[in-house]
Amino acid sequence: MPRLTVDGVGTFTVPEGKRLVNALEDECAIDQLHACGGIARCTTCRVTFTAGEPARMTKAERDVLAAKGLAGTPGLRLSCQITCDGDMTVQATSRLAGSGRADAGRRSADAIEPQPEWT
Repeated sequence: MPRLTVDGVGTFTVPEGKRLVNALEDECAIDQLHACGGIARCTTCRVTFTAGEPARMTKAERDVLAAKGLAGTPGLRLSCQITCDGDMTVQATSRLAGSGRADAGRRSADAIEPQPEWT
């Protein structure tokens, strides 16, 4: 099973293939934002990889990062578009605490949405 390290929080074992956004909430107890419900629309679920960044990216992730002017930012990815397929280390910088939001967003589905087209 992959190991997910969250800078300043700890290292956790996560189920292979689990969506990163859900692993952050479930296994790591992080108040990760995901205002759009994990469908690659809002970028509130963003994390910054410091190690183990996946090489592949969904078209939805690529397009929303470009539209928001975030494409090309080193390590910046959307946790809703990533599955835990190997060891990784992230900074969870987009969290409910201090955001002023009422909640983190509706729970993301178990499978990546929209249906992933890998780039």
